[in-house]
Amino acid sequence: MKKSIRRILPIAVFSAVAAFAQSHGFAFGHNGDNSNNGNGSSTQTTDPATLAAREVQFLTHLLDLTTGQQTQATTIFTNAITAKQALQTQLTTANTALVTAIKANNTANITTQATALGTLRGQTIAIDANASAAFYLLLTADQKTKLDSFANGGFLGKLLPGLGN
Repeated sequence: MKKSIRRILPIAVFSAVAAFAQSHGFAFGHNGDNSNNGNGSSTQTTDPATLAAREVQFLTHLLDLTTGQQTQATTIFTNAITAKQALQTQLTTANTALVTAIKANNTANITTQATALGTLRGQTIAIDANASAAFYLLLTADQKTKLDSFANGGFLGKLLPGLGN
């Protein structure tokens, strides 16, 4: 079990890093120009296919993915992003209800909404983990070694203590 977590964790971390970069305008477009169209403002999208393509581009640069791997990874990540976006409305609704319950000191509803948020976040984690596992299966032994090295003492291991070893 611990070995499986060590194999999947680096991919999940890279997915999180890529998602963070995209949501903050750091993701590079197809031309490697940060997709700012030359006018200084980056364009952001919620389109699952576009987000997945950016993530696959990042992973391709990192791991030298083949065309076949890129195609399969794009499908995997597009499906995962679509599934996560479907949960977003429920997360927003539960979060709003939790804030309302807190302001009203409604302890029963606080527990209900916190439980709902926990379940929804758990589903999101499972979606990410399943996508990471499916992607990891696509990799060659050398690619897995390279990806694993980032969590075991690489820059991500230093950035996020506890990932290595």
